[in-house]
Amino acid sequence: MYHDQRGLVAHAVHSQIDLHQAYGGVVPELASRDHVRRIVPLYRQVLADAGIVAADIDAVAYTAGPGLAGALLVGAAFAESVALALGRPAIPIHHLEGHLLSPLLSADPPAYPFVALLVSGGHTQLMRVSAVGEYEMLGETLDDAAGEAFDKTAKLLGLPYPGGPALAALAQQGTPGRVKLPRPMLNSGDLDFSFSGLKTAVLNAVNKGLDEAGRADLAAEFQEAVVDVLVGKSLAALRQTRLKQLVVAGGVGANRRLRERLDLELAQRKGRVFYPELALCTDNGAMIAFAGAQRLAAGLAHPADAHEIAVRPRWPLDTL
Repeated sequence: MYHDQRGLVAHAVHSQIDLHQAYGGVVPELASRDHVRRIVPLYRQVLADAGIVAADIDAVAYTAGPGLAGALLVGAAFAESVALALGRPAIPIHHLEGHLLSPLLSADPPAYPFVALLVSGGHTQLMRVSAVGEYEMLGETLDDAAGEAFDKTAKLLGLPYPGGPALAALAQQGTPGRVKLPRPMLNSGDLDFSFSGLKTAVLNAVNKGLDEAGRADLAAEFQEAVVDVLVGKSLAALRQTRLKQLVVAGGVGANRRLRERLDLELAQRKGRVFYPELALCTDNGAMIAFAGAQRLAAGLAHPADAHEIAVRPRWPLDTL
């Protein structure tokens, strides 16, 4: 729940990690069924935590895409129904726009324009952000995203789901450089990414056999390789745009090593890097509420009588 003067007044997240852990990844049907069970209690909880009633709501924002169609439909149907019942506008939000704007929720937000590194799940992108709704794609992944590579590499190393945090923890016990892995497209001359080859290199190393120390060293080298590429491309994007502010958003943005490297590199260049609060790095409703409030303030919301349950599982951010 976001208030334009009081800021974020309440938010709640129900994690599905335990639900999907036994399967080693997200099962779409289970995810959408769990959404149906959880969405009304979460809605009521947030209203109570904010100390308001439904009639106090000015608009309802929800994730319309990209993502799993079933889960998106649950949220869209509920949000549009609430908005219709209240006679308020419903604001469909791009999932990545929520991540992109989430650092603006912090006590010390960046100012426009800035470069954004989005590293969320199946997405790794660099964007130039001029204002709400004004996004220019600078580069994106051509195959596996950084988050996917983390999860798949973790699985190859026998680590539990979700793989990213588990791999980062194992990497702290190892030493990068003892196992050699490539830095894909680091010197490609553009701002695109590719991580599938890095994952294949990990598979080859695993197939040769590893003891416990070797697993930790491989995890450390893998993490360092991903961080090298993300940092190198981000710095290139700042040079290309001649900007000094970098926003990092999405689940991989919580990675400690990535933050250490970016903080150091930007400080040396008299620039600044901004992150969302750690609790807002992974998927959450707070960032969607904030993005909706920004669109409402900018006059980009739909009219209050325009209600349509439509989702976009595939939705390029630069088409907004």
